[in-house]
Parts: sequence; C-alpha cells; structure tokens
Amino acid sequence: MFYQCPNCKNSWQYPVEKCLNCFQKPKQIESKTFKIAGISKVIIPSSLHPKTPYYVLLLENESGQKLIQKSMREYKIGDKYELKLSNDKKAVSIWRVKYDIPEAIEKAVSLIGGLKVNESSKILILPTLISVSHPYFRENTHPEVLKEVIKFLIKRGAKPENIKVAGQSFTETPIEAMAKKSQLLSVCLENKINCLDLGKGNFKRIEKEGLIFEISEEVFKNDLLINLPILKLDSKIGLKGTLENLIRLWKKESFLGQKYLYDEEDLILKLKTIMPEILTIADGTIIQKSNKQSVILDLILASFNPSNLDRVFAEIAMVPLPKYLKSVKIEEIPVSGREIGEVQFEANLL
Repeated sequence: MFYQCPNCKNSWQYPVEKCLNCFQKPKQIESKTFKIAGISKVIIPSSLHPKTPYYVLLLENESGQKLIQKSMREYKIGDKYELKLSNDKKAVSIWRVKYDIPEAIEKAVSLIGGLKVNESSKILILPTLISVSHPYFRENTHPEVLKEVIKFLIKRGAKPENIKVAGQSFTETPIEAMAKKSQLLSVCLENKINCLDLGKGNFKRIEKEGLIFEISEEVFKNDLLINLPILKLDSKIGLKGTLENLIRLWKKESFLGQKYLYDEEDLILKLKTIMPEILTIADGTIIQKSNKQSVILDLILASFNPSNLDRVFAEIAMVPLPKYLKSVKIEEIPVSGREIGEVQFEANLL
C-alpha cells in the first residue's frame, strides 16, 4: 500500500495526514504487480532472523515506487514477485504491520478469501480480556486492533448497532473493570458498539463425547463470530493463543467444574468440535513472554481455522507444541501472504 497526493503525485509508504508539498489529503493506492529490482543475500543469522540464507528484495511496482521485502526464496532481477492467496478454509494468512494496522487487517483477511458482511449482518467480537491492566502490558487485545477491526467491518457495510463486543470474567474481578482499564470499553463507546458480559447471559447446553458444554447463546444468535485474541508465549505450554481465548464463551462455573475431571488442553480440543465457523484475527504486533518481556513482531494473522492459526504461530515462534497442537501437521496448512520462514524468530522462553 502506498499513499499518493492526488494533486502533485508525491507518494509515501506510510500514512500521512496531508501532503507536505500542497497540503492535500493523500489517497491509498494498492499496488497490483511487483518486479525484483535488486537482491541481497544474507548468510549471518540473528534472533529475529534465525534461518539463513535469506534474501532482501528491492521490489518495484508498476508506478516505479520501491519497497524492501524479506524472502526465503531466491529470485533473479526482473522476476515477477507475487503473494500467495488461498480460499481454503484451513488456510492461515500472515501479514506484517509496517506503518498501518488497518491495511494489515484488511490484507490478512483478503488473503484467506475475504469477508462479506452487510447492514443486516449480526457480528460478535471476542477479544482477549483477562486482566485489569493498561494496554502496554499486552495482557489483553490492544484497543487499536479492536478499533480497526470495527472500522473494517463498518467499511464493508456492517451497522454499528449490529456489532457486539463480548467477554466473561473467570475470576472474582468484574469484567467491567477489565474492559475499562484495557481501554477496550472506550473503543466500544466511541464507535457506539454494544458491550456484553457473557456471564450474565443465557447458555445453551450441549452434550458430546461424555462432556456437558454450556456455551453462550450469543455464539448461535449471530451471523459472524470474530475471535480477536492477543498472541502470547508461555514457558509451560509454549503459547497462549486463539483456541484458549474461545474458552470465554463457555459458562464459567461449567468450565471450572470440567477442569476437575479433564486436562485443560483436552477441553480446548473438545470445545473446537462444537463451535460454528469462526474468523480469527490474531493480534501479534507485540508478543508478551511469561517473564513479561515483549518481542515486537508487528504481525497480524487470520484464519477460519483457530487450531491451524495456533500451529502456524508456534512454528513462527519456534516453540515446543502444546498437546492440543501435536496432531496438527504444519505441512498440511496452506499459508498465504508472508511465508513462515520470513517472520520466524527465536522465542527463548526461559
């Protein structure tokens, strides 16, 4: 994505409010084709680029504008550079946030087939909301990511009054306190979005494979369910991600009761089998580790298959697989956008 002044045709890779030359508002211009204008081969690894060799490409679009891109593939100058797209529901898209979170969200969703909504679509968004903490601690979904997902939906025709943001506290701390401190509540108020405490709503009882699930009725009352987790790393299980966030749709008392009988990772796997189709847009901009250190990855991942997204994230972070992901084979997951090798890093969990 480039930003170009409609008057003097100056352009930038990053969003600017006004052209520095004639003060007009620049327009977004999406490049359709790129060719390789230059190549550098890198053979020395680093923590954020552990696999070598890799290639730094100078890409040039149809208008002569240039940008830098990392690639694990070797190209020749003059070759055409194309992104992988997939309409497979098992696919996971990976996109790097350079300057513009809205562009990254839009690109990540488009790379897995896009999203169709209209003014009658009823949408439920489930962010990670688990603690009373400021956004910079990265315990909860970042408010900017929630804000841009809401704008993305409205831009495509959804009505604000048909969008709900939901959560449920699994501790003694009220969900309202979490929503306020995390600034997710202010995002909802600014955009006139309804907020729901799932713990105060009704639940649907489902029996399957000897388990009793009590799942929020909101899951089945809406046309689109968007899982909006923040990705984290954990020294015990490797990662905390998309499937774990879906537990907040389970009635608190019912889930905690089942934990006495079953392992939590087993419950995560069982929950997946009764859920309707879910679009996951994962916040991987800044990854928090167990020791509270953070790694800036600037990634947005998207998929209609939450376990595949978790598996791809585990491969990106190069961490041991939790039990619920060991049966998911990475080679069977279609990946679109950026390749896994381009964004891998050494997590170093200890």
